[in-house]
Amino acid sequence: MKKAAFLITVLMIIFSGVGFSQDSSELLINTPTKIKATTFIIPAGFIGYGVLALHNHSLLTLNTKIQRHVLPGNLANKNHVDNYLQFAPGVIALGMNGAGIKGAHSLKDASIIYLFSNVVLNAIVIPTKHFSHELRPDGSAYSSFPSGHTTEAFASAEFLRMEYRNISPLIGWAGYAMAGMTGYLRMYNNKHWFSDVVAGAGVGIASTKLAYLIYSGVFKNEKTNKDKKSIGLIAPFYHQGNIGLAYSKIF
Repeated sequence: MKKAAFLITVLMIIFSGVGFSQDSSELLINTPTKIKATTFIIPAGFIGYGVLALHNHSLLTLNTKIQRHVLPGNLANKNHVDNYLQFAPGVIALGMNGAGIKGAHSLKDASIIYLFSNVVLNAIVIPTKHFSHELRPDGSAYSSFPSGHTTEAFASAEFLRMEYRNISPLIGWAGYAMAGMTGYLRMYNNKHWFSDVVAGAGVGIASTKLAYLIYSGVFKNEKTNKDKKSIGLIAPFYHQGNIGLAYSKIF
């Protein structure tokens, strides 16, 4: 029952954005950005794949095969760049903004959004690791699912893309290239399975999208107040061994 509870929580948080009172086919953010509900389909699919792989024999076998191809010949050869690369897209986005290359938001607002993204992803990843109790490939701990490094990397990459997509799509692709390399290195270092990385990517992307929705709900501009639109937010909680969802509505 506990595993079922955390799986439901992870999947439901991805679709929490549809709590908006306006047309759910397009969730408008009162800033230079927009988020469509359909953009959650891909990250939800990534998460669904990772969840399915926890108990699917074919996908578990695929994990093992991929791990054999990715691992270095000498397991002592590890690369710790992933510890820093996971934050690179986010740092680049904030750095460009601070240097005067303006993105979709001011440096202050962009920093708040990035903070929200990290709050959301940690609220999902930490309890999920506990309840999934998945053994790492190297046998070091039962905290393999999902990959936290990959989650952070893809959250940062989506943040970079969202802030600078109107300037050049190449900026976003560069961020995703760094995120993809982070995921690869997690497998190379024998810390995560392929499905852990895929699920982490989904959680990361969704976390940043949700952060933009949260930002638009907390920091509504005058136009929003005039239109009297409301936002409904769903967030996971974990307290003394219990996991669930908290719902709040801001008018």
